[in-house]
Amino acid sequence: MFKSKKNLMNPNTTDTLIGEGTTFEGRIKSEASIRIEGGITGDIECAGDVIIGERGVVKSNVSARDVILAGNVHGNIITKGKLTITSTGSLHGNISAASFIIEEGGQFQGNSKMETTSAAAAPQPQPKNEPDSHMNPPASTTNGTYKGNTIAM
Repeated sequence: MFKSKKNLMNPNTTDTLIGEGTTFEGRIKSEASIRIEGGITGDIECAGDVIIGERGVVKSNVSARDVILAGNVHGNIITKGKLTITSTGSLHGNISAASFIIEEGGQFQGNSKMETTSAAAAPQPQPKNEPDSHMNPPASTTNGTYKGNTIAM
């Protein structure tokens, strides 16, 4: 009788704007991108991009595909893609991102963790029957003392 249609939002479109002079308190969850020019207190979870304008003030944790920060954030940022802090941006919190860019004049205080999902970046194990070509040969010993680096395996 009634069909349930789930309209999927395009994460490349901006459907939410928190304008300058607007203050929002609470949690935001969006399938499309968000632009913030005002103030937000509360967590942001976004499948698209989050753009925080020069006058934007965010006191929350942000999770998004990509984040562009030109305003102020007090909280942690988790992005699957790229975090860009522009020359006017300021972040006080930790980040986890695949790519991280800070323009000259941008401020970052916290810890960063770079995470890539590329399997090519992971070291490939070598078969046990082949010698490791990158290992140094053992150092020679004189008078029974070992003079070289100790390698733990």
